[in-house]
Amino acid sequence: MAADESWQKICDDYGILNHDFVDSPFILSADQIKTACQDFKRTGEKEVRILCMQDSRKKQPKVFTDNNLFLLPVRNGVYAIIKGEGYVDIPEIDSAPISYDSNLPFLPDTSRVGSSEMQHLDYAYASSLIRNFMGDDSLILTIRGRKYTSELSFVVGEHKNRITVNGVQTEVDAGYEGLKQVLLIEAKNTAIDNVVIRQLYYPFRLWQMHTKKKVHSFFFEKRGERYCFWRFVFDDVEDYNSIRFVDSVRFSIANKHS
Repeated sequence: MAADESWQKICDDYGILNHDFVDSPFILSADQIKTACQDFKRTGEKEVRILCMQDSRKKQPKVFTDNNLFLLPVRNGVYAIIKGEGYVDIPEIDSAPISYDSNLPFLPDTSRVGSSEMQHLDYAYASSLIRNFMGDDSLILTIRGRKYTSELSFVVGEHKNRITVNGVQTEVDAGYEGLKQVLLIEAKNTAIDNVVIRQLYYPFRLWQMHTKKKVHSFFFEKRGERYCFWRFVFDDVEDYNSIRFVDSVRFSIANKHS
């Protein structure tokens, strides 16, 4: 991939592979990345945003995969290079799809235009599918879009010392609050088999600070005509790697007006 040479040079320039990762992550700034990559020609080889967009294992540079490293943003323009496992698998759903009868009195024309993840989530919510499978008629859409984290401290990877994150942009594709629970959903519109834990962990920690209700973390994809949900929990709130897959389910939505 285009980032392989860039990240190899970054690691060489700053001696990253010689760092004592048992003690702590390696802290790297956006300015350092720009300096190391200033002589590369292509945007994908020098643009910080693109180089640091590593939301699945296949987007990691070779030097990271070869050395069991991954990247986490910790402040605005500051990243931590972590030794350990930064991703969680999205397993295949083997169970048969469950047919769900939409509660909508009509089939919205606009729901069939385009193919964005939020569009599919909105239709699943409007048809009451999300309320139904969570068994909670009180759920309402209350969270969407980008927020910045407050200060978070946690253990991660193979390091003996905690790291602190503050003011990092995070995003929830859809969040629903009910009388006793909050449901956070990270959604994709293309099939993937793993995702960086950060996309579930940072929103979980952020919103847990603002409510005493139970906070649930889900991953969502629409695969063909199936609406697929994967539930994850963090067994230790302050441990990034304590994520655990719980269960999954997929639905087909039937609408008598279609």
